[in-house]
Amino acid sequence: MAIKKFKPVTPGTRFRVGNAYAEITTDKPEKSLIEGLSKSGGRNSNGRRTSRHVGGGHKRKYRVIDFKRDKEGVSGTISTIEYDPNRTAFIALVTYSDGEKRYILAPDKIKVGDTVVSGKGAVPEIGNALYLSEVPLGSVIHAIEMSPGRGAQLARSAGNSAVLTGREDKYAVIKLPSSEVRRVLLTCKATIGVVSNPDHGQTVLGKAGRKRWIGVRPRVRGVAMNPVDHPMGGGEGRASGGHPRSRTGIMAKGQKTRNVNKPSNKHIISRRKSKNK
Repeated sequence: MAIKKFKPVTPGTRFRVGNAYAEITTDKPEKSLIEGLSKSGGRNSNGRRTSRHVGGGHKRKYRVIDFKRDKEGVSGTISTIEYDPNRTAFIALVTYSDGEKRYILAPDKIKVGDTVVSGKGAVPEIGNALYLSEVPLGSVIHAIEMSPGRGAQLARSAGNSAVLTGREDKYAVIKLPSSEVRRVLLTCKATIGVVSNPDHGQTVLGKAGRKRWIGVRPRVRGVAMNPVDHPMGGGEGRASGGHPRSRTGIMAKGQKTRNVNKPSNKHIISRRKSKNK
């Protein structure tokens, strides 16, 4: 991906670093693969706000992505690489030899005209979806299933990838982007390569308005609130607020929130490395 720094012709472009979208080949999505997408404003089915800082933003259409890659043994050609407003990664339109079209997460360095295939016997090349039992050890993978046939759940955001480090009995051992090492059944699928748009994290919005365009509302600091509103609120003058914690009292630096009795804990070999040292 190429990023570009804007000239400071306005206050909003002074610090803006944007995506050059050099890989994008079209700005018109496939009509048969888009659906309407309604906004919740952070509210649940009772109309009560359950997520803060959510609301507004530009209207979007949802692109139906093939996370299951269950069209096995049929080769497809990459027709376009497109921007998707619903995710950080780019998506690729695959036209299969029988005429069917599907969107997949675009792997990095894939080009229009490349061929992809999924299922048993597929060659471990970029964009191909293989069962973990057939993926070579040491391969870089993304869009990994956690349950056979459920569809990809791991390593789906821009620039993410995992590494297949070994096999144990009926499990594959995978090092995830978080540095967590866990077991996944060999009957699950994964796609070869790294997710596209690896420099997504280098973009700078440049102004508050761009944050509103993507549907994020303003956030008030806890120390600026009253004690009734936040554990860090109140105090005389500009008080520090005490130990950093969330509005519900969860400590910000290292408090474990994962259920110790969660069934999938047995599949985790080593937990992710803490960044707070």
